[in-house]
Amino acid sequence: MKRLILPAALLIPLLAQHPANQLPEPERSSDVRLPNGKLQKDEILKHDHEKSVQDAAQLIDLAESLKRELEKDDTHVLSLSSLKKTEEIEKIAKRIRSRLKRF
Repeated sequence: MKRLILPAALLIPLLAQHPANQLPEPERSSDVRLPNGKLQKDEILKHDHEKSVQDAAQLIDLAESLKRELEKDDTHVLSLSSLKKTEEIEKIAKRIRSRLKRF
């Protein structure tokens, strides 16, 4: 039994060094170039940034509108439109966060 273990123990390091066992690296998506010569990843990041800026502006508008509604309303009951605005604010914030976490 000892005779089989020793040759196998010697072959494992040799197989690990053999170039046929090494797989070629897949092409990275960050290296993909568009027909205009720009990197695809850069264009995606640029588009995501523009969308995040637009969403942030919409978020500010909704938050200011919600604030005005809450200030003018003397009752302690939240109106249905205010509740919908809070849900929309949350949805936009999650969309921005998911874009920022992507890369």
